Amino acid sequence: MKFSLKAIDDALEQFYGARWRRELAREQREREDLFMLLIYSESMGIPNPVSWHTLELRGVMLEEFHEWHRRQGLEKSPLDNFRCC
Repeated sequence: MKFSLKAIDDALEQFYGARWRRELAREQREREDLFMLLIYSESMGIPNPVSWHTLELRGVMLEEFHEWHRRQGLEKSPLDNFRCC
């Protein structure tokens, strides 16, 4: 039987990655939440030392804003000038 290296790699990733997949996904969500807070912190009244650099990212991250504020436990958008619900 011929096995490709890709198939072997996929099988090993499934075997070893299954154990930590949920934890890695949770950690990734926490990083994304922190990043989103950094981008929109100035709008919520939290001083942001890098606001000039994150200003450009607001438009890109706007689509994910609703999911983010729901995950944070906020029923409505915390921004006065932006309503998504």
